[in-house]
Amino acid sequence: MQYTNNDTLGSTDMTPLKIALLYPPSDVPGKIPLITQNRQFKYTVSNEIRIYPLIMSSLATMLNARGHNVLFLDSVTKRFSADTVSGMLRSFDPQMIIIETKTPLVHSHLEYARQIKTFINAKILFVGDHCGFFYPDMLADPAADYIAVSGYYDFIISAWIDGGMKTLPGGLFTKDNSGQITGTEKIAQYNLDDAPFLNRSLTNFQEYGEAYLYKPAAYILSGRGCGGAACPEDRLVSSRPGKCSFCIWQYSFWNTQARLRSPELFAAELEKLYTDYKIAEVFDDNESGGIWSEYWLEKLLGELERRKLLGKFYLSSNARADSLTLSRVKLLSRIGYRLLKVGLESASDTTLQKICKDETFSAIRSGVINAKKAGLSVLLTTMVGYPWETAADAERTYRETKKLMLTHTHFGDSLQSSIVVPYPGTPLWNYASKNGYLTEDAADYRKYDMEHAVLRTGIDTTYWCRKMWRIHLHPLFILKSFFSLRRFADIRLAFTGLLSLFGHLRDYNKPEKPI
Repeated sequence: MQYTNNDTLGSTDMTPLKIALLYPPSDVPGKIPLITQNRQFKYTVSNEIRIYPLIMSSLATMLNARGHNVLFLDSVTKRFSADTVSGMLRSFDPQMIIIETKTPLVHSHLEYARQIKTFINAKILFVGDHCGFFYPDMLADPAADYIAVSGYYDFIISAWIDGGMKTLPGGLFTKDNSGQITGTEKIAQYNLDDAPFLNRSLTNFQEYGEAYLYKPAAYILSGRGCGGAACPEDRLVSSRPGKCSFCIWQYSFWNTQARLRSPELFAAELEKLYTDYKIAEVFDDNESGGIWSEYWLEKLLGELERRKLLGKFYLSSNARADSLTLSRVKLLSRIGYRLLKVGLESASDTTLQKICKDETFSAIRSGVINAKKAGLSVLLTTMVGYPWETAADAERTYRETKKLMLTHTHFGDSLQSSIVVPYPGTPLWNYASKNGYLTEDAADYRKYDMEHAVLRTGIDTTYWCRKMWRIHLHPLFILKSFFSLRRFADIRLAFTGLLSLFGHLRDYNKPEKPI
């Protein structure tokens, strides 16, 4: 169903609009909500986690390139207070405000939007993974004028504004005066290569980075969606995409599909980053990078050679372990990859099967060891709190993770551990609901913050997360990492990593149980 919008924002001859792209300030004193480019959400006290919001930045770039006046206001990363943000919005006086939200923040963001409307006459448009499943509920709130669904919201919104805001493109919803929702869920097949290179100055990219990246660092997208297991016939569209049941982005944003940008344009953007900003490291924050496509990697190597960029900077990426064959990791090393962020999740094959990981633990271990033997650093991600797992399962994941951390160890190896969260709408949430695994807290969206038990579990999740993080402090890991330091930049990176580790340990600050 389509909707003809009579809103005064639209016109046949579109005049430039004043548009604010906003991450509202934290509503929890002393804690930072991890909302920008995060698949999983938590509050943290660590100051080292500032992930660049790639899709929101793409939207800002598109709107700016079309002549609109854009205010990119990430008050979370800036650590701005509510009063500061209100003052900036008053001064800018936007006609439209675009807010990215997530399940545990949606109620506070709607309340914040209602407050904004008391002093600014602006339309408010929400984006984010929660919107994909619950846009009707959100539009029932008077604060929400529009909702854009899917991870292509940058294309959707810019196409709508380019068209004079007369007809809603697929993926954009609104309501009429009677509250009737209009719009269509069918999303156009946008060409990723049509997106302009990100305007890094407009989006203040230098304020972002993480403890494990060399500075100056930048983020980039090789494509959108998880490529899943590598298949010989895959080129730029995955024939076997990842379908992990906990991944809200793969289901809400990408409709369990995966597509890559052309390697030529990817290399061209890397060249611009190096030429303009002398970047030391670029992190590809696409779900599994372009690593699932050997065709793409070979073309990228050729492009980097042609542009004389090999060895000029490090390239790091998310990756699936089952893509890390011996031949593949050698290719990654030639290209200049340094670090791979790999989802281990659990050492239990039963768990991996239940969460649709499409990998066995043996395959994950093999891929990780291949990468480490090739000289690549590996950042392992683990999760605890699966309802069907026991303390013995968590202990096994801990032991196997520690073994991998201590195998072929060199500087840069690390891990992350978090509590599994079944975001509403994901297959994991549906499975947990059907099998009675959801707690009473799960009825409250605000509780999906890794600090409340939304899944029934017989283990102490705080204890096991803290224990996982403390593998970094194992004497042998410290010793091996120390003896693999090669330059002064490694020492600086080690120091910021230590600060980040202590921040994460404070996030899980319950006293440890005796082992």
